Amino acid sequence: MRSTFAVASAILLACAVATDPVAADRRILHREQSLYHTILVVDEPTRLCLKFSVRNNTRNQSCVDPHDPKRMVFGYTRMMIAALLVVPEPRTVLVAGLGGGTLPTALAELLPNLRVDVVEIDPAVVQVARTYFDFQENDRVSVHIQDARVFVKRALQRGRQYDLVILDAYSGDYIPEHLMTAEFLDETRRLLAPGGAVAANTFATSKLYDHESETYRLVFGEFFNLRVRTSNNRVILATDGPLPDKATVRANSRAWRPALGPYDVPIESYPRRMSTTVDWDSTKRPLTDQYSPANLLRGSR
Repeated sequence: MRSTFAVASAILLACAVATDPVAADRRILHREQSLYHTILVVDEPTRLCLKFSVRNNTRNQSCVDPHDPKRMVFGYTRMMIAALLVVPEPRTVLVAGLGGGTLPTALAELLPNLRVDVVEIDPAVVQVARTYFDFQENDRVSVHIQDARVFVKRALQRGRQYDLVILDAYSGDYIPEHLMTAEFLDETRRLLAPGGAVAANTFATSKLYDHESETYRLVFGEFFNLRVRTSNNRVILATDGPLPDKATVRANSRAWRPALGPYDVPIESYPRRMSTTVDWDSTKRPLTDQYSPANLLRGSR
């Protein structure tokens, strides 16, 4: 990394910085109320974290270890790299949701010929990623300040295609409802190049689990459900066509293991956790633009 962390430390020393009331050993380096979130950058004893406030609490969006900046701190971020088991050598990737920029940065480092489009609705998040998390745009990594649904519609109109689409617009306990519907997922599926895949970071447990699972099955048919006992997230891996067989997935994991070592991704453990078993109530109704999470959650508090 560049001197981002040194800059952050200088800021911390040079000015009065608010103290996180939850823990005395954490300091808030940046607080901002954007159009969409209360954004916090918190200096913790072993990591620097981007957080969004959620009700009376905060949820981590991205964290980095200043002493080992390549290492992926969160399990769900490591799980998203399992997309490379389905599409091992993507040339074009669309990432919906920037956070601190961990995923697009890692993918660009791992795949020197890759072109990445990142869609982020909140310009304040982009600025924080640049300032505190060393996220850098270049001739291969571009950021588009736009709603992901709008971007996908316009990309279809322009005839764009992607080998891999990563859906990571996840605030910790909420995914925007218009990014969960069958209509949106069908538009996303139509963006895929032949042999392409969608990787979605979503809920391991929630009131929407059954409905969401049925929605993905409606649009894609059979998909891989990647779950790890230590994570509250799951990653859905879906393709516009047959899934690769497990032998191919295992071979891809072995091929990627050396390169993923510095990122602390246990890639060879994922094939056995990628299941196509229907572990949800398949009688539940898929989510649509007319039948959304808001309908399901109304009155549930």
